[in-house]
This record gives sequence, structure tokens and C-alpha cells, in this order.
Amino acid sequence: MNATDPTKAPFLDTGLPLFADLPHKVRDLSAANVRFGRKELDLALHEMPGLAALRDEYAGSKPLAGARIMGSLHMTVQTAVLIETLVELGADVRWVSCNIFSTQDHAAAATVVGPTGTLDAPAGVPVYAWKGETLAEYWWCTMQALDWPEHGGPNLILDDGGDATLLIHLGHELEKAGTMPDPSTTDNGEFKIILSLLRDVRKAKGDAYFTKMAAAIRGVSEETTTGVHRLYERVQKGTLLFPAINVNDSVTKSKFDNVYGCRHSLVDAIMRATDFLMSGKRCLVLGFGDVGKGSVQSLQGQHARVSVTEVDPICALQACMMGIDVVRIEDVVDTTDVFVTATGNKDIITFDHMKQMKHNAIVCNIGHFDNEIDMAGLEKAVAAGTVEKIEIKPQVHEFRFLTTTHGPGNGPHSIIVLAEGRLVNLGCATGHPSLVMSASFTNQTIAQLELHKNAETYGVNQVTTPDGAKPQVITLPKHLDERVAELHLAKFGVRLTQLTPEQADYIGVPVSGPFKAEHYRY
Repeated sequence: MNATDPTKAPFLDTGLPLFADLPHKVRDLSAANVRFGRKELDLALHEMPGLAALRDEYAGSKPLAGARIMGSLHMTVQTAVLIETLVELGADVRWVSCNIFSTQDHAAAATVVGPTGTLDAPAGVPVYAWKGETLAEYWWCTMQALDWPEHGGPNLILDDGGDATLLIHLGHELEKAGTMPDPSTTDNGEFKIILSLLRDVRKAKGDAYFTKMAAAIRGVSEETTTGVHRLYERVQKGTLLFPAINVNDSVTKSKFDNVYGCRHSLVDAIMRATDFLMSGKRCLVLGFGDVGKGSVQSLQGQHARVSVTEVDPICALQACMMGIDVVRIEDVVDTTDVFVTATGNKDIITFDHMKQMKHNAIVCNIGHFDNEIDMAGLEKAVAAGTVEKIEIKPQVHEFRFLTTTHGPGNGPHSIIVLAEGRLVNLGCATGHPSLVMSASFTNQTIAQLELHKNAETYGVNQVTTPDGAKPQVITLPKHLDERVAELHLAKFGVRLTQLTPEQADYIGVPVSGPFKAEHYRY
């Protein structure tokens, strides 16, 4: 590589230029790995009736023809089924994982080769993801998926956590301001990488790269709570560049993914990581929203003794109605065996909390980002030599506090941190099961169909038309939410009761639905 050429200089520790022009970048494209991935995709599709039904409904019609969808969402087997559904519906797709630990390498390999391709002639989708990326590699991968050959970029985004949306907005804003990104202006390690990427893009591609990219984007569908918060913040500030569909708050996403998915995958992850017995252990779930509710049910299913923390009096009262103690972490930090953050907020478990924990307490996160736990403070102490970091196995680490005296023999105590504070169910296990993800990803597919057909109904692109209607963040209407649920009922042998016209009139709903008002809370 020619380090004097800004388009060829390697980006940070990746060893690769930002504009690498690689058709894909995955860990293992061997025949065995691709075969394994393809068989898992076949099994998953059978368990994803919503996506299968959409494939059947739109067979041959290609309603997403002309859509260039950049996806930033965990590269799992279930995501691979989503990707291939979008392709069957006519979309051109490029993909990156939204988490450094969540990629299932066999799923990534099978997606690259595709259902009709071979190792010598891959015919699938460009994927840039592997399990265990560095943060610099993660943002490098995001850049590869955004940089669309011959088009410059996507016209739709499918996001999970808002990182792709963030990069485009921030890149455009810095270009518009005429300021060169300066990584030295922040102490945040990940944001330093983002600014380094934006700086290097500017040097390589000039002062309008992200502005041109943003101008072509018609909308984004967002998967998760944190990403949705980012979108609503931009609406309030008037800085959202294009319309968005909030997939997270569809009932068939928030309940199925956040509650029922976490109910399955939290304990699965903890037990795969540690083999510790959950029964009888004191467990603290920090946050009792939908993710917290599913996490509590997961632990209760193993007969753990569960308490929660909350800031919201309504959620706290719900916990009380389920016989769950609502506590403050400060009051139970030294007696709790397992800590699970589930808030979508930051600074939930601090370094000081971890110093007080009992020996070998397990600490993990099932919210979106690793800043729910003070991993930065923990790593800073490791660098300072006051905490020792010991890898037990990938994504399972012991952190030994060398200055404490409440460990064995009045010596140092340790805690066990899972997935380095990132999503434990994807870092230490395989995430939510296929049928749960079918509900989420059926919502995503319907959202992409809606944006491709009607994006400008919800506001216009502010780069191309700054005086036009301001972009909105919408949720899918109730009848589509009900449709997602209905597509999954046959899997369970359900036969719905039919309202008579008189019954429907009595409660003021159409015979065929929707059956609940928009304000109804399930």
C-alpha cells in the first residue's frame, strides 16, 4: 500500500484502506463453513413464517426493485434470512454487523455465497463482518457497506442502534460546517475512531462525500430503543435529514423481540459463558422496560431470586405487581451474584460499584451499548495496573481488583464480565430464536417496503430540499402490526374467532380489524 495516497493508506489498526473495493470481508469462506451456514439458514426460514409469507406474497413482483438497502444489524443466521428476503423482493443489499461480537461467521459466509452461488463464484450479498472485530475494524466495515459501487451510497438504511445513520449525519454536518474532523477533541475511544474515519474520508474524497450520500437516502427503518431515541432527538432539534420508521415500538417487535426474545436468550448466554447455576442466585436486572421484563422472566425460569432497579414509577409498580423487589444498586451491590443491565442508558454500573461486588459476581449487559457498564473505567484501571484482566475464553473475562480485600483470604476480589459489556446474548450465545426474530424482521421488511414506496409522504430529504416538509419518525399503523402477528399464527395452530358485524359495531371496530385503538397498551 502507498501510504502517501489517501485512498490507499491503511485505516488505523485494520491494515486496510477505507476504500478497499473488496466484494466482501468475512472470516471463513470455506466449503464447510458455507455449508453449515446454509443448513442453518434453511432451518431458520422454516421457523420464520412471517418472512416466508412475504416471499410467497410478493413472488415474482419485485416490489423493492431499485432499492439500495444498506443494513447495519447483527449478522446472524436470522439476519441472513432477512437479507435474502429483501433480495428476493428485488432489493440490492450490502451488510455490516452492528456489534463487534454478534456476527455468526458461518451465517456471514453463507450470505456472501448466496443460495445459488459457489465458492468460486459467490452470488450472494456483500457482507463485511466477523466475530471479534476491533472497533476500528467495525467502523471500517460500516464504511465498506455504505460505499456503494457506481452509486456512491444507498437510498435506504436498515439500522440497529443508529450507527449508520449517525455516521451519515455527522459526516454531512461536518462537511456543511467546513470543519476538518479532529480526533484529538474527544477522550471517548470509539468517537475518536469515528472522527478519524471522517477525517480520512475527507482527505481521500473531498468535502462533499457524505453530503452527496445523504442526499440520495430516502429513509431509514430503525430496529432498537437506543437508535429510536437518537432519531427522536434529531426530530426535536430539527436535524433529521430523512424520514424514519420506528420498528422498535411496533407491538410485534417490542414484545416479541424485547420481552420474549430476552426471556429465551439471556440465561442461555450466561450459562454458555459460565456454566454457573442460576437457581437460588441473587440476580439484579437494572431496568424493567420490555428488555428488563424479558430478562427477569428468563432468570425466574431458572428459579433465581430476582430484583430490579427502576427510575420510572409505572415500571416500578409493574414490578411490584409481579412480586419483584425494586431496589437501588447501592443497597445490594455487595450481595448480588448476577448483574444484568437492560436500560438503554449509560453509567448504570460504575467502576465504584464493581469495586464493591462480591467475589466472582457476574456482570453483563443486554441493552444496546457497552456504556451501560463502565467498561472504559475498568480498562483504564487495567492500564494503570490496579486491575488485572484475565481472559477465561473469548468474550468471558475475569477482572481482578488488586487493591481490594474482600476476596478469598481477605485478598483481591474478582468479577466475571461477559462480552466485554456488549450484548451478552449475542456475544456469548446466538441471540434470539428464529421465530421471535421473524416478527421483528417481518416488521423491518414491511417498513422497507413502505419507505421504498412512500418515503416522501413522511417528509422530504433535507439535503436536497431544505425548505420542504420536515422528516418524521413514524411507527407502522396498527393494521400492519396485526398483520405481522397474523402471519405467525398458523405456526402455532391458532384459529382466530371472527367478530360478527353486530359485535364489531358494538365495540366500534371493523370486522377485519384493526381491533385495538392506536393508544391501546398491550
